[in-house]
Amino acid sequence: MKHYQIAVLAYPHCLLSAVYGFAETFELANEACKEIGLEIRITTHILHEADLKKDLDTQSHYHAVLLPPSLHKASYSEKNVSINDFLIAQHQQGAMLCSACAGAFFLAYTGLTDKRLMTTHWALEGLFKERFPQQAIDTSKILINQGDVISAGGMMSWMDLALELVQALTNARIVRQLGKTLVIDTGNREQRYYQQFQPNFDHGDAAILAVQHHLQGHFAELQRTESMAALAKLTPRTFLRRFAKCTGFNPNEYLQRIRIQTTCDVLEQTTLPFESIALQVGYEDVGSCRKAFQKIMGLTPSAFRQRFVS
Repeated sequence: MKHYQIAVLAYPHCLLSAVYGFAETFELANEACKEIGLEIRITTHILHEADLKKDLDTQSHYHAVLLPPSLHKASYSEKNVSINDFLIAQHQQGAMLCSACAGAFFLAYTGLTDKRLMTTHWALEGLFKERFPQQAIDTSKILINQGDVISAGGMMSWMDLALELVQALTNARIVRQLGKTLVIDTGNREQRYYQQFQPNFDHGDAAILAVQHHLQGHFAELQRTESMAALAKLTPRTFLRRFAKCTGFNPNEYLQRIRIQTTCDVLEQTTLPFESIALQVGYEDVGSCRKAFQKIMGLTPSAFRQRFVS
């Protein structure tokens, strides 16, 4: 019989539904293993911050350590020394380090993920990049498995993470059975299906903010770099540099994000054909809008509407 020990860190203000959801998912996996005679068992240890020093002293070893999501920014906005030391010690002993949503911050603080690609909730991307500018991140993905580091994106991505871990420790048959038992889709998804473009207005550059406000109201019109730079009262070169620094995009990319987000909103809220929407948001060529939509959202417009409109 193969036994796997999994630690779930119930840090302050973490999502308790995920903490206990991990444990219950692994217990269901154990039942599925029993049913088919698979000699594998998973034991879940829910650890609180006070437990971590004791585990360091006794050198307890876990096969994987899981960090659930959190609704409170204060819980992950600063390095937690106890958690940090525990994660490093467990990784040195061969544990897989796994995060869901904001849990990625705890992994990044360790410095162990510097050479790994990670994901987190798409709405946390700006804060994550600000805190860890050297960390490679792709928030279009719901889950990224780098072997010793597994990160999942959205608030409910702890379910994707739990299933990924079950597959790593058991096999695909057990995962399929869990999907049927829990009535959840175990097929591949991407986080970008669900993302919304949320421009950063809180950067303190009044000149760039004026242009952003202009674009919000005139995104369907032709926008030239020279006219935007003039509005900001900057040279085109200085404008492009400062715009990218404040928003993370060049002006054309930024404008396209606004247009595609508006397209998503109209697809969800109306029955207008995509061709009409594309023209309304500023595209002269419907094919260009369709191509940009699929590149950014990961779905065709018709597939997007089918997924999100009842």
